Amino acid sequence: MNAHPAAGETLLITVTGTDRPGVTSAVFDTLARAGVTVVDLEQIVLRGRLLLGVLVSAPRDTAKLRATLSAAMADLGMVVEVEKGSGDSESRREGRSHVTVIGAPLRAGAMAAVAGRIADAGGNIDRIERMARYPVTAIELDVSGADPDRLRAVLAAEAAGSDFDVAVQPASILRHGVRLIVMDVDSTLIQGEVIEMLAEHAGHGAEVAEVTERAMRGELDFAESLRARVALLEGLDATILDEVYEQIVINPGARTLVRTLRRLGYRFAIVSGGFSQITDRLAADLGIHRARANTLEVVDGRLTGRVVGDIVDRAGKAHALREFAGELGVPEAATIAIGDGANDLDMLAAAGLGIAYNARPVVRDAADTSLNVPYLDAIMYLLGITREEIEAADAAAGIVTPAPPLDAF
Repeated sequence: MNAHPAAGETLLITVTGTDRPGVTSAVFDTLARAGVTVVDLEQIVLRGRLLLGVLVSAPRDTAKLRATLSAAMADLGMVVEVEKGSGDSESRREGRSHVTVIGAPLRAGAMAAVAGRIADAGGNIDRIERMARYPVTAIELDVSGADPDRLRAVLAAEAAGSDFDVAVQPASILRHGVRLIVMDVDSTLIQGEVIEMLAEHAGHGAEVAEVTERAMRGELDFAESLRARVALLEGLDATILDEVYEQIVINPGARTLVRTLRRLGYRFAIVSGGFSQITDRLAADLGIHRARANTLEVVDGRLTGRVVGDIVDRAGKAHALREFAGELGVPEAATIAIGDGANDLDMLAAAGLGIAYNARPVVRDAADTSLNVPYLDAIMYLLGITREEIEAADAAAGIVTPAPPLDAF
């Protein structure tokens, strides 16, 4: 007869095999008859294969439990293993992070690199879940035992110059609450730069594009460069603004991002170094709650080549984020900022999570995380929302989602 187990001893029960109805029920019926306490458990199903792990308090008669479980699982075609459980499950809960890896495609080498750096940082991967299979592959890993700041640094270095993106966020209740998302507009929410589109009509397209690129890299003072570029628009008929608005291409996934997160109570704002004549219309079109941008002066139906009021520059964007958060009752720690240029740096730093989106190197180096895929809705994977959940919400609202390609399965 087995000796009475020492207080605190546990058993790890692992059940594997082809998934079918009744497996989990049979396991817990057997455990209930043994009178054990469930300490921890996890179950996943991958391509029809079940893996169920249950950590339980050790029963008085371990041999009997092992035999009973084996018989019950054999009847269902499952394999069961019973071994002494580890006692360090609680200690590994320190330093918990969510690590999101995104690739198009996501190669095995990327996952090997990420797993290796997590181990180097002293972390343990407790759980892995697929967040999306198309148009990108997104995988979330729950990691414990590693300092989130250190983990972010080593993984960012690993991803730099590679064909995958990685984001590290400390596990926090804020992830489950209402948040404010503040987006840059030009080259973030939309493709291209509005001022360059306007400059084309004024015959200064190449000149303005070169100055814009230098300003976005942080090589020029934004306010001064904006005044110089706007001066070249003097004399344009104001109706050109309507033409340019009709030419705007919104980045893929932007509408999905806004409509999905609005259902969950999220708030949205756009803050731009561009022009309110464009951004106000964008906000109304997309259902965005707040908007701030520069305003082009119009006199007698023509642009004067000047802006009205204070310029929304790098500092102005951060100020707008804080102001909007206060108005909407969202803590600054629960804000998310998304941008691509140097004038977004203060806004990214002020946010609880700063995301460099297809950004210049100076921005990627400074942001909390970087995304280099052309789909804005990939940001939802960083928030723990899966592609399947997004599609289910759209289906419930009568929105048809295109079928994924066959090679996405």
